[in-house]
Amino acid sequence: MKIFVLLYNSNSENEGIHSIEYKGKTIVLMFEDKDDAERYCGLLEAQDFPVPSVEPIEINEIEEFCKQCDYETRLVEKNFIPKTEEDRLLLTPPQKNIDMESWNTNQKKETSLDINSIKENLEKLL
Repeated sequence: MKIFVLLYNSNSENEGIHSIEYKGKTIVLMFEDKDDAERYCGLLEAQDFPVPSVEPIEINEIEEFCKQCDYETRLVEKNFIPKTEEDRLLLTPPQKNIDMESWNTNQKKETSLDINSIKENLEKLL
């Protein structure tokens, strides 16, 4: 089954996937409907986040990637209605952002180990 994910710098050496940090967990959003994914991108842009591209991918491929990285996945189904605080994050982006500059492969180790680990795991997706 194809789903949609939000990627930064798609098809480049510096590719990254949009994720949410929530209660110590890294959550990757998977959208069942492309329009929902594009709406979420619009909300990111409205909050001055960098705007990712919406990319189709097989659900088992992204689930395997997240399993290897110890990330969690959340499927945002078409016509999704949130019931909890965590569910609301699936429809509305958080207020803060991790700086994309830390993804630069030429940058020296000025960022935390956690960010570098995430970056390395995302690069394995390619």
